Amino acid sequence: MAKKAVATFSGDKSEKRNVVKCIRMVKSERTGAYMFEEQFVATDKVKEFFANK
Repeated sequence: MAKKAVATFSGDKSEKRNVVKCIRMVKSERTGAYMFEEQFVATDKVKEFFANK
């Protein structure tokens, strides 16, 4: 059987816990369809991400 590869991240782990993935639904002006805008944001900047349109 094949061995499963596992990704490991190096660096300070406490720094990585301060980031969250935010997903916002945005309506396209050209087509009128809805799109999803995804971005990794620091936890203290989440309200600013959702305030910007």
